[in-house]
Amino acid sequence: MTPREVLALCREKEVKAVDLRFCDLLGTWQHFTIPLGKLDEGVFEDGLGFDGSSIRGWQSIHESDMLVMPQSNTAFVDPFAAAPTLALICNIQDPVTGEPYSRDPRQIAIKAANYLKFTGIADTGYFGPEAEFFVFDEARFDQNAHEGYYHLGSREGEWTRGVGEIQNLAYKLRHKEGYFPCPPADQLMDVRSQMMQAMLDCGLEIEAHHHEVASAGQCEIDMRFQPLVTMADWLMIYKHCVRNVAHREMMTATFMPKPLFGDNGSGMHVHFSFWKKGEPLFAGGGYAGLSETGLHAIGGVLRHAPALLALTNPTTNSYKRLVPGYEAPVNLVYSQRNRSAACRIPMYSQSPKAKRVEFRCPDPTANPYLTFAAITMAAIDGIQNKLSPGQPVDRDIYHLSPEELAEIPKTPGTLDEALSALEKDSEFLTRDDVFTTDVIETWIAHKRQQEVAALRLRPHPYEFCLYFDA
Repeated sequence: MTPREVLALCREKEVKAVDLRFCDLLGTWQHFTIPLGKLDEGVFEDGLGFDGSSIRGWQSIHESDMLVMPQSNTAFVDPFAAAPTLALICNIQDPVTGEPYSRDPRQIAIKAANYLKFTGIADTGYFGPEAEFFVFDEARFDQNAHEGYYHLGSREGEWTRGVGEIQNLAYKLRHKEGYFPCPPADQLMDVRSQMMQAMLDCGLEIEAHHHEVASAGQCEIDMRFQPLVTMADWLMIYKHCVRNVAHREMMTATFMPKPLFGDNGSGMHVHFSFWKKGEPLFAGGGYAGLSETGLHAIGGVLRHAPALLALTNPTTNSYKRLVPGYEAPVNLVYSQRNRSAACRIPMYSQSPKAKRVEFRCPDPTANPYLTFAAITMAAIDGIQNKLSPGQPVDRDIYHLSPEELAEIPKTPGTLDEALSALEKDSEFLTRDDVFTTDVIETWIAHKRQQEVAALRLRPHPYEFCLYFDA
């Protein structure tokens, strides 16, 4: 869609306001709104100014002026605004140099897609994330000098079976038994359908929605795969629709990986494949129908996985999901069909066009632009250096002997460990300045100071259970 076509769409839909949206370094959509009369073709060329020093991880106050550059091909009418509102996703630009801003996640994703073409390996990287989330009826939490707690309420939660509601109608989901039951056990089908329709209204292609394994409203809505930057845009719209439909229904949605103790967490399994001139490059005659290119891509992802997780699993809570014995894959091996491996080759279809790799470690707190860019760079490194993924593991990893398990490399156990891995292994990301050194250093510093250290300093509620009478 061209700028002129965007303006025509505004007239057709009787748009009154234009919302300009961009993604901060940590993955949160930011926005400001202008009246329709302020949008003309020149805005797409010249951009609009804003204060970059007020955005997390961005500019210092003495160099705060930045430009948002609306991207006309991202236009959609927001289904949640009271006044007809057109949304435009923006890139960020330095107003002095005219260069793309190095800490703009969308610009990093664009550079990764361009670098893939530059290498000659492929001209397109396709991505298909499976972002899971919880929908709760209530969420209360606080942390201060003298108290710290959280409380989650869910109409589906197993723990509400004996609650004296006005009329408790039972049909509560037991832990780990939320996958695919029909209503009335699945009490969120209509809410998910509303979310799906909102996504369709925004131009997303949706394949299915369903309840996920955990009790208390764990859900998933599946999108059709798209090129790297487009899918990152779509995932931002996806989260926007999930949160706003839940809010409209007097509920609340979270993409937090592990809100419930003792039940499954929310992951974001990322399916990806490389194509060139309309042909899939991961299909071949090797293991699980993979080509050498596909196997080397896995080799790159597994080699760099500890560093990747600093970006794909970027919260302290992420590592409460990545623990042995649950559904999250902590074993850095690959397999066909086996969901206990970090990299899986889905076998639903034998069509070469369906041949892809599923990286199962990521979770939906990840910034999609950085996540898809980093996976691309790891896969490129594997292909260029012909990195071997090792031998596949097709047995149930959870039933291996202690001696066999000891031979299998594991994911980092904490965010701090993952950040240390990224400090030691970032060269594959910085090629062609896709991720600049400044971006990586800023990411590590922010995560260590604002999250790792902040959590380490505060008493945990369970410590009172363990130690109050010590």
